[in-house]
Amino acid sequence: MRPPAGSRAEPSRAARAGLDPSPRRRRKRAEARAMLRLAPAGARAIVDMSYARHFLDFQGSDIPRAMQKLVATQLSPSFREAVTLRRDCPVPLPGDGDLLVRNRFVGVNASDVNYSAGRYDPSVKTPFDVGFEGVGEVVALGLSASARYAVGQAVAYMAPGSFAEYTVVPAGAAAPVTSLQPQYVTLPVSATTAYISLNELGGLSEGTKVLVTAAAGGTGQFAVQLAKKAKCHVIGTCSSDEKSAFLKSIGCDRPINYTTEPVSAVLKQEYPAGVDVVYESVGGAMFDLAVDALAVKGRLIVIGFVSGYQTPTGLSPVKAGTLPAKLLKKSASVRGFFLNHSLSKYQAAMDHLLKMYAGGDLVCEVDLGDRSAEGRFIGLESVFRAVDYMYMGKNTGKIVVELSRSVSSKL
Repeated sequence: MRPPAGSRAEPSRAARAGLDPSPRRRRKRAEARAMLRLAPAGARAIVDMSYARHFLDFQGSDIPRAMQKLVATQLSPSFREAVTLRRDCPVPLPGDGDLLVRNRFVGVNASDVNYSAGRYDPSVKTPFDVGFEGVGEVVALGLSASARYAVGQAVAYMAPGSFAEYTVVPAGAAAPVTSLQPQYVTLPVSATTAYISLNELGGLSEGTKVLVTAAAGGTGQFAVQLAKKAKCHVIGTCSSDEKSAFLKSIGCDRPINYTTEPVSAVLKQEYPAGVDVVYESVGGAMFDLAVDALAVKGRLIVIGFVSGYQTPTGLSPVKAGTLPAKLLKKSASVRGFFLNHSLSKYQAAMDHLLKMYAGGDLVCEVDLGDRSAEGRFIGLESVFRAVDYMYMGKNTGKIVVELSRSVSSKL
């Protein structure tokens, strides 16, 4: 009597054909089944199509063969000169610890110009992908990443190459969000920059006088709100009465529209003893003004100097020769802050900010370009227009570009 196929006495048909999975592969399949049971409610199940190093839901996600993305093809402080829209790029595949995100909204930052000019890494060679952050849907992921995420899940993330229809994102650089809302794009770079820098360098306490420059912008709006949460007195500079009204709505005690009021004169008259903290992102003449406005033991936090980014050097002139004497006279300090140097605190900051937004304790103002001359920023081609809009100082809140829901061709 012949033993049944697959028993110890006789190899199974699959084994005879060389198709029987190894113990390692069987173990990975068991792990995958366990992970599927942990997928968030409502998320589409992951389908292991190949038993290879990727989990890909090809049919459910309609991942196309090619996509559009923005690529820096030459180094230039002019974003339009540096960056090219490429229309037939292969869709990348995620590694073991990665997510493949179909982007729905992407954020525009002043530092996009610095990045495409090659200033953050002098050794960088073109071509390279641009964009820092986005919100989208997970459409594929690696085995390790599937322990925390599932296909169909909405995420916000900070990772290079967000100006694309699809971006590979390390799972550790993403955060689950409840839906595909543009407001979530404000958190990965702008809000975390304000939160971590003020916690590390601000020394905020009740009654601290805080001056925020470009206060109605993508990062400034969070510096204002977080300082108010710490019971500080907040002054904010902006360029229009509409922005002044917005600043008042988020708690700013003294908005200053610098097109109608000289900032220096207002500070001298209303704050003769100076301000304790300046949160500065403009540079040039505004930096000089901020130094002069510091109180004894005042702290000036530099998160940028946008007024110079589009120049060949990336800088706008400041009165550096007098800076040592001015700081010494007041026992004051100037500190720089670059988010990449505080990534150990990043995840905790994101978690906290997400809870604040979910609880209604944080306003995440976005500017989708509805008030721009050509209307809403839709599609990767509108990123160029959005960057121009930002450098003209037109935005209130974070500039966000919406990407189409559609995909072109399937695998």
